[in-house]
Amino acid sequence: MPPLSSHRIRAANLDLHWLEAGEGPVVLFVHGWPTSAQLWRNILPVVGQTHRAIALDLPGFGRSDKPLDQRYGFRFFEAAIEGFLAAIGVERLSLVVHDLGGPVGLYWACRHPERIDALALLNTLVFPKPSWAVVAFVAATYAPGVRRFLASPAGIAASMRLGVVNRERITDEVARMYGDPFVEWAAGKALLRTGQGLGPGGMRFIVETLPSFANIPVRMIYGEKDRILPDVATTMAKVGELLPHAEITAIPNCGHFLQEDQPDEVARLLSEFLITATGDQH
Repeated sequence: MPPLSSHRIRAANLDLHWLEAGEGPVVLFVHGWPTSAQLWRNILPVVGQTHRAIALDLPGFGRSDKPLDQRYGFRFFEAAIEGFLAAIGVERLSLVVHDLGGPVGLYWACRHPERIDALALLNTLVFPKPSWAVVAFVAATYAPGVRRFLASPAGIAASMRLGVVNRERITDEVARMYGDPFVEWAAGKALLRTGQGLGPGGMRFIVETLPSFANIPVRMIYGEKDRILPDVATTMAKVGELLPHAEITAIPNCGHFLQEDQPDEVARLLSEFLITATGDQH
């Protein structure tokens, strides 16, 4: 398998970090809250056997910049992704999204549909009417006391362990990997803002535009035992109504962070999908 390499670049007035493996048709992996490109560390080398697999630390996360003078809204993230892709010279790509990275990545894709070869959705949110779990999470990002814990290394470790079935997967080392960028409270404040800025207008735009992807391969893969987005099966089924050609796979005994819970299975399913979806580009 190709090695995993770490890179930095200046794009969209931000210092951005990403991980990469392999060469071939490009696949961009977009993480969610409170993770980073490291969420995909076990997936990239497998997909990298046939593709150029890239995972970006979104601004506000991981080792990318965490500005405090920004509203972390759809347009901000779109500009960051667009600037990043321009800086590394990528035009067309397949897109794989998870959690908060779902609406972030899908918004960019819906603004640039002609650049998308294939689309994969993993345990994410798509629709403008939030579930009780999302409402509770956003409220927690504003609650005194709770918010500081939520965006601390200890709180991030607790979120990661809540989000898997196989808790032994979130070792102290893995928890530190996600938590270390947020030792400073300023970084934690940026992390909280990333959970507050995505408005319903952007979500409505995504839902209105998704049917235009009827002519590209679409795959949905999710962990059935998701305690963070407990309505994920409903979300996937509703996306399936918008995109009837999409194939949906539910992974049993697997939680929200399926890349940590069942990395081998997730890597296999994504690799098989992407080879089939973009095989004629090799």
